[in-house]
Amino acid sequence: MTTVVVLAEPPVAGETLPELHDALSAAGANSLYAAMLADVCETLQHGEAEVVVNYPPVDEVPDGVDPEEALRDVLDPAVPSPEDLRYEVQVGTGTAARVGNAVTHLLETEGSETAGVVAPTAPFLRREHVGSAAMKLRSSDVVVGPATDGRITFAAVREPIDFTDVFAPPAVETVTDRAVDAGHDVDFLALLPRVERPSDLATALPLLGARQSAGRLVPARTAGVLADLDVPTELHSETGPA
Repeated sequence: MTTVVVLAEPPVAGETLPELHDALSAAGANSLYAAMLADVCETLQHGEAEVVVNYPPVDEVPDGVDPEEALRDVLDPAVPSPEDLRYEVQVGTGTAARVGNAVTHLLETEGSETAGVVAPTAPFLRREHVGSAAMKLRSSDVVVGPATDGRITFAAVREPIDFTDVFAPPAVETVTDRAVDAGHDVDFLALLPRVERPSDLATALPLLGARQSAGRLVPARTAGVLADLDVPTELHSETGPA
């Protein structure tokens, strides 16, 4: 079983997904983030991953919000086994350091065979992706899930790598180069979108619509929130060859 860290921010209106405030409103962006986080954690549990919800220290969360309590309010009703979620405070300064500390601790202190990190803004992650990552880790030391714009949705390792600035853009190349520099074999998952910016909506909304039209699974909470929001038409206008 792969242990997966979700570097989660407690949803706080006005603070969450700031790049989407103009497109969705601050409240809309907050609702979207909570929905994506819930969809991702539900998928991870269905994919039989052990999920560690890694949240910021209380003094880094605005408005007096208790981060663990706020995250439990989102996740407990969403995942099949809320009692199996682990909640741990992030350690380190910056995303790379916090991921590195969490993953290295799992591998070296807790004895996990493999450990990974998943972006909470990757709602199209499916249980087959989680299963594929676990299978690939049997023969490769590192598995990377690419996202749009050179980002990543997922990364998992069997041995620690140098996590210093490991998510420097383009993250998919930086993570891969660090793994190769350490002598590791690298494999990849399918490219999936993250939803954090207006341009991401232009990818996510048509994909949701297409999957719904085809009767395929969609991230239900994410799809519901986006359906309720008044998204500007230019963000998901038809594109393609004339």
